Amino acid sequence: MKVSEIYVNKKLQFLSKSIKTTQMRAEKRQMHIASFLKEAEFASLEELSGRLGVSVSTVRRDVDALETEGNVRRTHGGARWLPNRSDEYAFTVRNTRSVREKESIARACAEQIQHEQTVIMDAGSTIFQVARHLESRAPQIITNSLPIANLYSSSSSVEVIVSGGVIYPRLGVLVGPMAVEAFSKTHADVAIMSASGLTHEGIFNSHALLIDMQRTMIASSTRVVFCLDHTKLNHRSLFFLTGLRHLDCLITDWQAQESILDDLRCSGIEVIRAPDPG
Repeated sequence: MKVSEIYVNKKLQFLSKSIKTTQMRAEKRQMHIASFLKEAEFASLEELSGRLGVSVSTVRRDVDALETEGNVRRTHGGARWLPNRSDEYAFTVRNTRSVREKESIARACAEQIQHEQTVIMDAGSTIFQVARHLESRAPQIITNSLPIANLYSSSSSVEVIVSGGVIYPRLGVLVGPMAVEAFSKTHADVAIMSASGLTHEGIFNSHALLIDMQRTMIASSTRVVFCLDHTKLNHRSLFFLTGLRHLDCLITDWQAQESILDDLRCSGIEVIRAPDPG
């Protein structure tokens, strides 16, 4: 073999190895991008570039490649995660946690609703369970929860008014100024609410997007009921929602600490402890 042929062969081997290495690096970057977007839901190209230590143009090519697979959508200046249909609502994952507690709380809450009352229903896995037990009471439901709206989409006994707004797929909820305005123009007999935590300071939520809307729901209702399992009591979450003075009734489960419930009762709050279904 001539020297020139040996050189060409070695050059081709080097290029082949270089291409494979580049492809492996691209695949690894795309895995990191997909993993990050699945958690954060959205990121700018600049943010992804900084996280990966590569240029924006490289990130743009990676996002384009992921977009062809269907799980990522390229947006102006960034990228957004597109959940699978089976993953459409993250609350379905939470709906598998503390199942017995949520079911017991839901039944106890449903018993508080009078026939044909107007009820504002918050978005959350426990509130969805409450909704499942309301059909016999023929309420008028006002909600920003897509799962609750879908639950009664073909019901002739339950009237559902949906707030409108921007869909937040992770929670299956409508958010934004349009949703807040819709609730500000309504009045309900009861608001059935969820939250991430409750302490002597007040009630907290971990989702900033929901705070203004939940405050409007509370202001638009004669009676406010929060459904919280025992893990959320004496727990402080990220964002302050409202003080305890706006809480008329707390419905929790049988595992809640009696000392916490006694303090709430002393504050004039009605406390209902749902029983262990056995």
